[in-house]
Amino acid sequence: MAKRKKKANKKQPVLELRKVSKHYHLGNQLIKALDKVNFALCSGDFVAIKGPSGSGKSTFLQVASILAEPTSGQIMLKGQDVTSYDEVERAHLRNQEIGFIFQKFNLLARTSAIENVALPLVYAGVSKNEREQRAKALLEKIGLGERLENKPSQLSGGQQQRVAIARALINNPSIIFADEPTGNLDSQSGSEIKKILTDLNKEGKTIMMVTHEENVAKIAKRHLFLKDGQIVSDTNNHGQKSQPTTKTSTKTKNKTRTKKSNKS
Repeated sequence: MAKRKKKANKKQPVLELRKVSKHYHLGNQLIKALDKVNFALCSGDFVAIKGPSGSGKSTFLQVASILAEPTSGQIMLKGQDVTSYDEVERAHLRNQEIGFIFQKFNLLARTSAIENVALPLVYAGVSKNEREQRAKALLEKIGLGERLENKPSQLSGGQQQRVAIARALINNPSIIFADEPTGNLDSQSGSEIKKILTDLNKEGKTIMMVTHEENVAKIAKRHLFLKDGQIVSDTNNHGQKSQPTTKTSTKTKNKTRTKKSNKS
């Protein structure tokens, strides 16, 4: 008897948006910030979200990161439907699964670097000793071991963003969302942040990043282009259409094998 071929392993997307829309009313006008968007993100992806002003980039990031509720559609995180979670449930989920990096850093002004980084662990109920150890280790990893007690006003823009990156990493999130992470930085600091993000992705971190800077977008493996609330293209660095899940590529391979067997 012929041996049955083993089925190829299908990689479960860490995040899926299924026909997701986000609509607003502005007076009598309906604004479709997102309109029936389908998207899948796999572990280890590095996605740059691009598009003109008003295309829906920021809304896409907010909805995908569960900061904003969709008007319709379904959001799946690690195979779990989280669409109908209430605010308390979403806040807990963000604390455990999601890290944020913002253009304006969003650090607490009167709080030291190590305390800023450790803050998500406070909400997670981690002991003070462990919080400090983990925050210190991350700050040392990104070159700020000598700045543990410095407050944001005592740090440069690039240093503040590194603190923000350490804070985003502190809970070992499934996805890191970055909104214009180099937008408030000079070119040298921006280059340092790009290298950190690239290195994190090489280590296996999954990153979604909004940017309008093409030189920043180039560090991503995958490029989404949004227009009028819809994804109009999804390509890799070589301009080829992306295949976000192995399910698609498996089907393609099976079709190719079928054609070959028919010829022979």
